[in-house]
Amino acid sequence: MINDKYNFALIGAAGYIAPRHMKAIKETKNNLVSALDKFDSIGIIDSYFPQASFFLEPERFDRHLDKLRRKGEYKIDFVSICSPNYLHDSHIRLALRNDAYAICEKPIVLNPWNIDALQTIEKESNKQIFTILQLRLHPSIMKLKEEVEKAPADKIFDIDLTYITSRGSWYFTSWKGDMSKSGGVATNIGVHFFDMLEWIFGEMKESKVHLSTPQSAAGFMMLKKARVRWFLSIDANNLPEEAKQRNQRTFRSIKIENQEIEFSDGFTDLHTLSYQHILSGNGYGLEDARKSIETVFQIRNAEPIGLIGDYHPILKTI
Repeated sequence: MINDKYNFALIGAAGYIAPRHMKAIKETKNNLVSALDKFDSIGIIDSYFPQASFFLEPERFDRHLDKLRRKGEYKIDFVSICSPNYLHDSHIRLALRNDAYAICEKPIVLNPWNIDALQTIEKESNKQIFTILQLRLHPSIMKLKEEVEKAPADKIFDIDLTYITSRGSWYFTSWKGDMSKSGGVATNIGVHFFDMLEWIFGEMKESKVHLSTPQSAAGFMMLKKARVRWFLSIDANNLPEEAKQRNQRTFRSIKIENQEIEFSDGFTDLHTLSYQHILSGNGYGLEDARKSIETVFQIRNAEPIGLIGDYHPILKTI
């Protein structure tokens, strides 16, 4: 897969995460040829690839990629997918249909069986599907994994995961507030945390959901090497007092054995690092994403049991 310069197309160019992909394409010295979004407010693209062709309709975008493929010149090598969660599956198929590799934001799909279907198409097309699991590349998380691997084989860690990222009323009008399109809070903002935890502490043995609302979700999971109490929310009212006093809209915490793991910094370059891994042939694929997709699917479909058993301490305050 190693080449001097690759041609990229990008789907979902007006989204929140798209600039990180544009930056990654630029910093890996590749070229964004075409972009697609139903919204036309994407002035950010001028900072990276002002010459890129832009499309509002997926049909015209698809036709454009097909023409480039047939001509050979500027044929698209990779399609970066930053579209809403429920469209990832279709847009991955669009990429492979145009003889391009796919690089898809998480969650790569919403349902576990979608992975099976995409693996079949992947084999048929001879093009690989990659996903962004950037927490696996975070220095603090990599260090934690090394420490866990050195721990006694029978050691079971106690973990509290808390992630609150405040969202306004717009969230529930957008696709993000639609469970069928985003997968809900646990999927939309939690999937990369669950991936990280299972990557470090092993497969899930048990999962319980204590709370599940459009704004928040909480539960307990027993992993091979950890007991995890987790809480995820987009409700600013759930922010701890110290975060409110600092006018912080986001609070992120992982406590292991009651010790805080510091990983607040170092996020800005992880997409570029992810692209470097992909382009060197070491990217994360469908099978790497499977466990976290199965986990969030189970959480999404579980019946909340309320404050029973070992639940996240923040639930006592809300």
